[in-house]
Amino acid sequence: MAKSFFVCQSCGAEHRKWMGQCPDCGGWNSISEQVIEQASARAPGKGKILATSSITDINLEDSPRRSTRIDELDRVLGGGLVPGSAVLIGGDPGIGKSTVLLQAAARLAADKPTENQPAPDKYSAPVLYITGEESVQQVHLRGERIGALHPNLLLVSACELESILATIDKIKPSTVIIDSIQTTVSNRLTSAPGTVSQVRDCSANLIQNAKQHGHALILVGHVTKEGALAGPRVLEHMVDAVIYFEGDRGHAHRILRAVKNRFGPAGEIGVFEMTDKGLIGVRDASRLFLAERCRDTPGSVVLACMEGTRPLLVEVQALIAPTVYATPKRSAIGVDTGRVAMLTAILERRIGLPLSQHDVYINIAGGARVNEPASDLAVLLAMVSAYQDKVIPEDIAVFGEVGLTGEVRPVGQPEARAREAANLGFGKLLLPTENHERVQKANIVVNMRGQTKASLALTAIRHLSEAAQKLLA
Repeated sequence: MAKSFFVCQSCGAEHRKWMGQCPDCGGWNSISEQVIEQASARAPGKGKILATSSITDINLEDSPRRSTRIDELDRVLGGGLVPGSAVLIGGDPGIGKSTVLLQAAARLAADKPTENQPAPDKYSAPVLYITGEESVQQVHLRGERIGALHPNLLLVSACELESILATIDKIKPSTVIIDSIQTTVSNRLTSAPGTVSQVRDCSANLIQNAKQHGHALILVGHVTKEGALAGPRVLEHMVDAVIYFEGDRGHAHRILRAVKNRFGPAGEIGVFEMTDKGLIGVRDASRLFLAERCRDTPGSVVLACMEGTRPLLVEVQALIAPTVYATPKRSAIGVDTGRVAMLTAILERRIGLPLSQHDVYINIAGGARVNEPASDLAVLLAMVSAYQDKVIPEDIAVFGEVGLTGEVRPVGQPEARAREAANLGFGKLLLPTENHERVQKANIVVNMRGQTKASLALTAIRHLSEAAQKLLA
């Protein structure tokens, strides 16, 4: 007998009647009716005893990681694809999800078999690319443009879950790519494609199939207008890794960020540059973000931040102007707006800058996003520089967290930040006092590009007022 539910398409919560707002997630007009066929009750009985094995006896040499031969993608994945793993990739439309996956699929298909895993032909098991949004001709045209064609890469345009699983069982690929999971439907459900029940059921079956057969599974997911992955939140818990594509259409670079990763560090990023030949990995990302840096301009300072295990130098810009509104604006791009409002209050209270009648605008140049508290000192110094109309020396980089009392607190991995600044030719570093000793012991030498090398000059500070006095005196 069919049973009707009202399901929220944002969070997956089930309700007995329709409501304009979901009480669980607060989403408006997200509840829709779904008719679910009730499955027959399972026959009662005892379950069979499963075979167990000691954790020390499990051999990992039979299932090594597979490199995608795209260094930036391997970095985000933690070293490559793990057999039997499920990876979820999300991002805005047109940002490059299908492009980078097609590049990776072609390179995985070109892998030669190893001694531990012989194949009947000259290549290893094929890579299966299943597209539900495009025809195979469209995928071929894109692959021809970016040079991602290989006979071991198999394409199929399908949306039916049962047909997809049967094809996987017959081909036995090494990697399966589903583009996208919102287009996949199961015949057992009567709901429309992309609904919570369809996404949850199809994902569960595909992930279970990948675990049983040992192939890597990559799912492409749509995102909402807020930037979060569409569908039930449980989908992110079911997969082994969740990766977001970030970027601005006004910039050529794209950032691939690991939000969750069971096989590597979460928060790791990979930087790509969009070209007519596809996405190309950028090893020296700091030079990319500082390439168009404005020198000898007030309100600009270089921040040494960390993205996962990767040190990165970005330019923090600030603009302060008299307000024309009753309440001054606090706007930020690339950093948290709430944190900028808090830092503005710290400046007004601890330094005495009268910012209650001024609008404050903060921007991370180049489209980068910084979420760590180590950016506090750079944001504050950029604001002081913009208000006083004084230039911060261009050969200095800064980092440090700032508390509500104005004290500068230590941050993690100061040696990596300092080494990245020295490699890019910055001769001076402004850092918290508690981090000074660790960086000093590292004895970091500045890369002077062929000139006489010198040690990195360190300036330790304890309070925000001390930093402003030393840089903008």
